[in-house]
Amino acid sequence: MASVKEEIRRLLEQLPDDCSLGDVQYHLYVRQKIELSLSDARQGYVVAQEEAERRLARWLEK
Repeated sequence: MASVKEEIRRLLEQLPDDCSLGDVQYHLYVRQKIELSLSDARQGYVVAQEEAERRLARWLEK
């Protein structure tokens, strides 16, 4: 597994040379959210589509 610094270097290489600090922060933020979501999914903290629709339907009925 690559180190955090290596992953950031790869990210920076993929961004255009004229990107802003805000662009870098945004991509790091998205990357972090994806990693957290994948970790949650691996640990079983997920809800099936049908269950999510059932829960939303209850909220929408009120």
